[in-house]
Parts: sequence; C-alpha cells; structure tokens
Amino acid sequence: MSLDVNLHAEVYSANITHNLGKMAEEAGIYKALWRPEEIDCHYARDLIEILSDGLVKLTADPDHYKKFDSPNGWGMYIHFVPFVSKYLAACIANPDALIYVSR
Repeated sequence: MSLDVNLHAEVYSANITHNLGKMAEEAGIYKALWRPEEIDCHYARDLIEILSDGLVKLTADPDHYKKFDSPNGWGMYIHFVPFVSKYLAACIANPDALIYVSR
C-alpha cells in the first residue's frame, strides 16, 4: 500500500479569440489548441510536434494566413503567431504539464 499526493500548479496560461479558428485549422493546429482531448493530447509534450509543425507553416507563408485575419480586428495573424510560439515554448519547458482548455 502507498499514499500518493499531487499538487497541480498552473505553469502557463494564455487566451486567444475564437476568431482565429479558421487560421488555426488551415495551419493544422485547431484541434491541438481548441480540442486537444479529441486528438488524444493530454500532456504538453503531446502538443510539441503539432504546434511546431503549425508554427513552421504559419511563418513560412504569412500572406496566405493573413487572409484569415478577422475583419473586425479581433483575431489577427500578428497576434496568433506569437501566441502559438509562446505556447509551444511553454510546452517544451513543461512537457509533463496536463493540458486544460476552456472553450
């Protein structure tokens, strides 16, 4: 017999508008960001390759992805790329962190 105790601390938190959903889908990272449980991603380490690949796509062709900028200004490429980059860095720094998203 044993006793297991766990303290879960928030190591990263960020927020981005749903208006970027189409851009995320086009970059292949929508489910990784908004619905990670649907693609069996439960830990930060599960997102690293997906986000990395998506970030490469986003930065390789900015003009293509800027087509998905929200007309009202809430959901822009210039905000999304840093969001993905910072989230990826947090996943790399904390690979064992549990993912929790609120939609």
